[in-house]
Amino acid sequence: MTKYTDDSSNFGADGPLLPHHSRRSAGPRRRRGLLRLLADDVVFEYVISVPGYPKQVEGRQNIIDLYSDYDSFMTVSSADNLHVYRDPAASVVVLEYEVHGESVQTGRPYDNRFVSIVTIRDGKVTRWRDYLDPVAVFDATGWPGRLD
Repeated sequence: MTKYTDDSSNFGADGPLLPHHSRRSAGPRRRRGLLRLLADDVVFEYVISVPGYPKQVEGRQNIIDLYSDYDSFMTVSSADNLHVYRDPAASVVVLEYEVHGESVQTGRPYDNRFVSIVTIRDGKVTRWRDYLDPVAVFDATGWPGRLD
C-alpha cells in the first residue's frame, strides 16, 4: 500500500483531489483513494504539461511511482470549480477543475486549471488524458524565471 490510498496527502482518500474525482461514500471502507480507482493497465497521457514531464505513463504502479514524491514538490490544499460532462455511451467523463496550494520549494502559491478526459471500464479508470496550464506551474516553481 502506498501513502496515497488512505491518508490526507494530495492523492489520498482524505486529500483535496479525491472528492472531485470520486462519488464514493465517505465511509472508511469505501474511501479508497484516487489511485485505487485505476485499472492495472491504465494509460495516463499528459497532453499539455511542463518540460521534462512524461507525455505518457502506462500502468497503475508506474502512476503510483510517478506521484510518489509529489508532496515534496507541490502541496495541494484544495480543489474546486468542478464541472463534469458525461458520455455514458462512450464510458467517458470530462472533468474541468482547479487546484490550489503552494510550491514546496519556493512557497509561492499554486493555482492551476485542468481538463481531464477519463475513460472508465468495469468501474476502473483505463485512460486519463490531462491538460493543464504549464504557466501556473512555472509561476509557482519559479521556472524558467518570472517575466514580470
